[in-house]
Amino acid sequence: MTSLDLHADPIDLTAALVDVPSVSHDESAIADAVESALRHQTSGFEIVRNGNCVLARTDRGLPRRVILAGHLDTVPIADNVPSRREGNILHGCGTVDMKSGDAVFLHLAATIADPVHDLTLIFYDCEEIAAEFNGLGRIERELPEWLVGDVAVLGEPSGGFIEAGCQGTLRVRLTTAGTRAHSARSWLGDNAIHKFAAVLDRLSKYEARSVDIDGCVYREGLSAVRIDGGVAGNVIPDAASVDVNFRFAPDRSVPDATEHVRSVFDGLDIGLEVTDSAPGALPGLSAPAAAKLIAAAGGEVRAKYGWTDVSRFAALGIPAVNYGPGDPNLAHKRDEHVPVAQITEVERVLRAYLSN
Repeated sequence: MTSLDLHADPIDLTAALVDVPSVSHDESAIADAVESALRHQTSGFEIVRNGNCVLARTDRGLPRRVILAGHLDTVPIADNVPSRREGNILHGCGTVDMKSGDAVFLHLAATIADPVHDLTLIFYDCEEIAAEFNGLGRIERELPEWLVGDVAVLGEPSGGFIEAGCQGTLRVRLTTAGTRAHSARSWLGDNAIHKFAAVLDRLSKYEARSVDIDGCVYREGLSAVRIDGGVAGNVIPDAASVDVNFRFAPDRSVPDATEHVRSVFDGLDIGLEVTDSAPGALPGLSAPAAAKLIAAAGGEVRAKYGWTDVSRFAALGIPAVNYGPGDPNLAHKRDEHVPVAQITEVERVLRAYLSN
């Protein structure tokens, strides 16, 4: 079994974690290593294993509880394991998403002797694949008492900035029906694809809303992301569809977002079916525990564009932020890499926040 040194520099610990392959559904080796390291190199933690999730928490009776959560899995490896360091850059699968964040959390658990908050650490599996497999969702169903806290920090890559909350997402499928005919006699048919002209016109003219919540500006977007239709090169199509994705600010609920999308296409002769949705997460930065974290980071905070598991915590009434090393635009890429200075800075900020 791989041995991890939690007292090592988080940069070196990141490299060690990257060197343990952990593609989704294959996290047992890294979960074993994390569990063993926490059991043998930390004190004062209750430690529980649930599948390939590793949970640890203190119970010192301190005024507030901070949850540090990170996923252990990665997308499939693309010839980028083991890790390699070139100067001030660490390369490898997971350096950004999100083993550098995991390394910081593990290092802090082992080295903070006098915390000012009780800590809960959650290292979970299967975040990079369908939500039904997500280990954090399983913990919510099977061990909900572990998801109790005053603020949650997810080590998702954020470039070393605190990114608060997250957007919600809604996907709908718009459908049209027509009459099939030979294209040489097009007047005998009714072209289902042509009926989307009005849909695309409304999308092109759509004005996205921007919303300021707790000093974080969330910009919405409504976009066609897929179009299907057609039978053959000489046939007028009798059916077509367009998939539309709405990324909405977290002040809207999923039903509110759905109603808004319906209103955009109101009056058109189309079908509309919701195919996927997930609520956003309000930043909740006015909560005392969250405000202290922002202060420790120098007051710099920005909105999170995209959806992350902070939404799960927000649904439980827990303010949550994304805060980790690495440029999220490099996540999942063959040349995934992180500046080591960001690992050091995130560790410094969180240490100041969590300790005396």
